[in-house]
Amino acid sequence: MDRLIAIKALMKSRGYKNYLEIGVSNGHIFFRVKTNFKIAVDPCFQFGTGRIITKTIINPWNLYNKYFRVTSDDFFLKNAGSVIGDRKIELAFIDGMHEYEYALRDIENCLKYLDDKGVILVHDCNPLTKEAARPYKEFAVDNKVNALWNGDVWKAILEMRCRKDLNTFVLDCDHGLGVITKGKQENALNYTKSEIEKMSYEEFDVNRQSWLNLKRPDYFYDFFKA
Repeated sequence: MDRLIAIKALMKSRGYKNYLEIGVSNGHIFFRVKTNFKIAVDPCFQFGTGRIITKTIINPWNLYNKYFRVTSDDFFLKNAGSVIGDRKIELAFIDGMHEYEYALRDIENCLKYLDDKGVILVHDCNPLTKEAARPYKEFAVDNKVNALWNGDVWKAILEMRCRKDLNTFVLDCDHGLGVITKGKQENALNYTKSEIEKMSYEEFDVNRQSWLNLKRPDYFYDFFKA
C-alpha cells in the first residue's frame, strides 16, 4: 500500500471525479490520476510543457488539468473559491510543506471544500527517526543527498485527532499515510494546540500508536470497502 495505490483505489471504487493535489513536485502521482477535474497546486512545479504534453498523450485525462504555480495558502486565498466553487473536492492529497502549521492550514482549507463523503490523504505522517522529523531549518542546511525529511506533519494529524467531528487515522506505510474523513472520531484525543506545539519527537515516538491511531496498511480496504 502506498499513496498512489490508495488514490487510485478511492477514485475507482467511490467514483470520485474531483481531485486536488497540494505539493505536486514532478507530477509522479498527479499525472496518473484519471478524471477531468484535477487541480495541481505547487509554487515550484518540477516539470515543464514537454512533460505535460507527454503525460497527456499517455493519460488523455491530463488534458483537463488545472495548474496553479502558487503556495497553497495563496491558492485558497485567491483561487479556490472560483475554481472549486460549489463542486466540492471529493479527494484531496496533501504533500506540501512538511511542517505542522503549513500542513494544518492545508488540511483545514481542504475541509472547507470537502464533500461530505470526501477523503483527505496526508503524506509523511509517521517519521520513524528523529532526523526525519527535524525542523525544516535543520534539514535545509543538511548536505546529504536525498536525505529523508518528513518534518512534524504528525502534529497536524494529532490536532485532527482531537476533533470529534472527524475520523482520523494513519496507515503504517509510505512514511505514514494519514486519512481524514467527516464523521465520529475513533478514540478522540484531548490536547490543546499549545500542548501539541510543545510536544517532542521523543514523546511522539513513545505514543505514536495511539496518537496517530496507527493502522495496518490493509485496514484501508476494510474501512473503505475498496
